[in-house]
Amino acid sequence: MRFDDLRALFINCTLKRSPELSHTQGLIDVSARIMEKHGVAVSHVRAVDHDIATGVWPDMTAHGWASDAWPGIQEQVMAADILVLAGPIWLGDNSSVTKRVIERLYGSSGILNPAGQYAYYGRVGGCLITGNEDGVKHCAMNILYSLQHLGYTIPPQADAGWIGEAGPGPSYLDPDSGGPRNDFTNRNTTFMTWNLMHLARMLKDGGGVPAYGNQRSAWDAGARFDFENPEYR
Repeated sequence: MRFDDLRALFINCTLKRSPELSHTQGLIDVSARIMEKHGVAVSHVRAVDHDIATGVWPDMTAHGWASDAWPGIQEQVMAADILVLAGPIWLGDNSSVTKRVIERLYGSSGILNPAGQYAYYGRVGGCLITGNEDGVKHCAMNILYSLQHLGYTIPPQADAGWIGEAGPGPSYLDPDSGGPRNDFTNRNTTFMTWNLMHLARMLKDGGGVPAYGNQRSAWDAGARFDFENPEYR
């Protein structure tokens, strides 16, 4: 099976600016290397390195912000068949950077593709989580729900993560953390990566999600796709 016509974007939602070490990037690299071995064109964005405005509009300079780096990042999002959001756990939840990225993705979710569907249809999404406190599944649930709500297709086993012992302790790439050697994390990251590639291949070969029944443009024009409600006629 060929994957060399697929593109993947990893958005690292660490709180650390480059070139500071990002443990999240360490786990991203595990997934990215598998994709690259099979010809996927992989791109990376460390969100905190960019001046991303707060808000839920495609370009926040039209809403009072002096600058906004998000429109350029959004172009990379739209060019990718696979989107992986990755970030750390803080206070048992996703980082503030992760939340901002999701809000900005939401800002373009109402745009329609040529078939009249929402713009993210036909793309697949997953997530990676790191930390030294509990919360991997909670963070993954929030990210994956958000992505599917925006229109992404989520494959089986679309998340993976690593945490150390509860409480302050070593992070993923720290010496003697055991993170890079953890079989559970390595297995789940590998499964996630392959499921993302397989589903992206299926969607691309199939021309995306079939349009009938989910076209916003057709609904607005009066189509009801077999919906029946006497009061709605």
